[in-house]
Amino acid sequence: MTEFSKSSVWLVGAGPGNPGLLTLHAVEALKTADVIIYDALVNEAVLAWAKPEAERICAGKRGGKPSPKQAEISAMLIDFAKAGKRVLRLKGGDPFVFGRGAEEALALVNAKIPFRIVPGITASIGGLAYAGIPVTSRDVNQSVIFLTGHDQRGLTPDTIDWQAVATGMIVMYMAIRNIDEISAALITGGRPKNDPVVVVKNATLPEMEVLETTLENVAADIASSGIGSPAVICVGRGVLLREQLDWLKND
Repeated sequence: MTEFSKSSVWLVGAGPGNPGLLTLHAVEALKTADVIIYDALVNEAVLAWAKPEAERICAGKRGGKPSPKQAEISAMLIDFAKAGKRVLRLKGGDPFVFGRGAEEALALVNAKIPFRIVPGITASIGGLAYAGIPVTSRDVNQSVIFLTGHDQRGLTPDTIDWQAVATGMIVMYMAIRNIDEISAALITGGRPKNDPVVVVKNATLPEMEVLETTLENVAADIASSGIGSPAVICVGRGVLLREQLDWLKND
């Protein structure tokens, strides 16, 4: 294993939730870290790997709730590292997939703090796999697009060309709040109204929920079902493979 040196920071992906999906590097970092700064979506069972004396700080960002600003989190990483600590920044999924890992890594670069990136299984890939949905399949799609459902203001992103993404598989993070606008934009951009859609909440966990619907009905069905965040939303014909590949059904 790579040594976790003092005065350094590891940006580690904790995966989509199930602790069995941690990498060996992630487990080693948890066992070694002096300070763990973790996101709200990190499963408590994952933190059980930490050594008892490690300082644990929740820096989770949840919509509408008080949370540390990004600059404050980056400053904590730098300050603890300068104090000689082994600092673990534990992030849900993968640090570099809609996780602000790049911002934190750049802050460390500017502060001349040694760091390491430990990739994690993303909710978009691992979570959908638990729902029996492959993001790519040779007979179904030759491309997949990952996008965020809201910008820094919490609004539907206005920099996405919805017509350009109107083909292939789409996997969306943080899209529940704006799904009515997003689905309308995709339909206007050329996607069929009956395009299959799946919403996966609490992916890979025992309490995982899966809602199957269509692009035209997704906003109404989310509202009526009560399914909410944290969830990934997938649009495309690959969703139909779940009928055959729902391996958890008989697990």
